[in-house]
Amino acid sequence: MSRYPEDLKYQDSHEYVRLDGDLATIGITEFAVKELGEIVFVELPEIGQSSTKGDELGTIESVKAVGELYSPVTGTVVERNETVIDDPELLNDDPYGDGWLLKIRVDDPGELDDALTASQYSALVEGMA
Repeated sequence: MSRYPEDLKYQDSHEYVRLDGDLATIGITEFAVKELGEIVFVELPEIGQSSTKGDELGTIESVKAVGELYSPVTGTVVERNETVIDDPELLNDDPYGDGWLLKIRVDDPGELDDALTASQYSALVEGMA
């Protein structure tokens, strides 16, 4: 299995999106998790907050760095993963499953037309390694 699930869209800022209709589940990639190291704190926006594609949505802190979470879409936050806020280590173990971060109701799914495929993202991060 690929380290980067094929059903996701990827951003060069290391967020992923799983789009289901107009609902986007957003998280950070396995590459981002490994680069950050042991994650100790996650700060996410409140439910009901608007997001604009490219804007900072929150922060992810590890023992060695702080990373920003950028919105891959414009929309409204409808759910946040309270379990990850309470237990940030979930991101280290399962970034594509239990470690998702936010669900956003998307204003325009077409914003993801320029997102990277799994193979494009894989090529991008292999160039960074």
